[in-house]
Amino acid sequence: MIMFQNDYVEGAHPAVLQKLIDTNMEQSVGYGEDPYCEEARARIRKVVGREDVDIHFLVGGTQTNLTVIDAALRPYQGALCAQTGHINVHETGAVEACGHKVLALPGKDGKITAAQVKEAHDSHWADGAHEHMVQPKLVYISHPTELGTLYTKQELTDLRKVCDECGLYLFLDGARLAYGLAAEGTDVTLSDIAALTDAFYIGGTKVGALFGECVVISHSALKEDFRYLIKQKGGMLAKGRLLGLQFLAMFENDLYMEMGRHADRLAMKLKKELQEKGYRFYMDSITNQQFVIVEDTKLQELEKEFLFNHETRYDADHTVIRICTSWATKEEHIEKLLAAF
Repeated sequence: MIMFQNDYVEGAHPAVLQKLIDTNMEQSVGYGEDPYCEEARARIRKVVGREDVDIHFLVGGTQTNLTVIDAALRPYQGALCAQTGHINVHETGAVEACGHKVLALPGKDGKITAAQVKEAHDSHWADGAHEHMVQPKLVYISHPTELGTLYTKQELTDLRKVCDECGLYLFLDGARLAYGLAAEGTDVTLSDIAALTDAFYIGGTKVGALFGECVVISHSALKEDFRYLIKQKGGMLAKGRLLGLQFLAMFENDLYMEMGRHADRLAMKLKKELQEKGYRFYMDSITNQQFVIVEDTKLQELEKEFLFNHETRYDADHTVIRICTSWATKEEHIEKLLAAF
């Protein structure tokens, strides 16, 4: 079987593995306080264009989201996000298990707008019973979104402005960040994200690392005692250098962006040729996630050789499937899939 279910079915990029092998028998202090983690932090600060940010390495995406959000919120506060947002539908209520309600908003193509955030904030404070309700305090977005779409720089700027006006934190989930940054047509850079958010993370698990996410925090209130929360949430890896080493490898020689470009190029090849064959798409994505509307009988035939994620029913006879390319997807597998279609 050839798997297109997600972008983490393979292990790690050879350069990442080699870095781990080369340093395997070295001794170092633990918990992310080793020289490799420090070197990785310095390199990432340079890449994002900010020397004033705190950088922490955590193990996985769900853990990262709940740790950052818990750091930002008091017990009576919640996080605004799109209905399709990862923290709302794909993390088994992890944020809510920490005592913080996820306040879902109806998204368009997986995104929420500054106007929606403003309305949610103003509606809360205009209600005479607001102290009996969960207070919105943080805005959670993903880039790319769960539907493969991207925010524009103007949309991020508008969100930043409304968050400042309303006293809200802006947190960006970058689990698939490389695939967003490398997409043709995007006007958002890593330095833009660092400038416009209070915290974000650079995804590793879905972009060539064995595991690991890199949290970048600019807001001073979120920096305070963050390592305490990492430890409390089980995210402080004793062999912390394994995380730093992987990000060190991924940010050498433009590798992180190279992996993103590879996945996006193959996704666009797939999209273009399927459109030429007459297939329709549920969502217009320019990243590594493509959502194709497939007749059920054809899907049964395809699934004898390929695996996909079933996104939703389209109608009585069609299913929307997600086809996910990655840093490791082989061109020959795309050709086989196209031939099968």
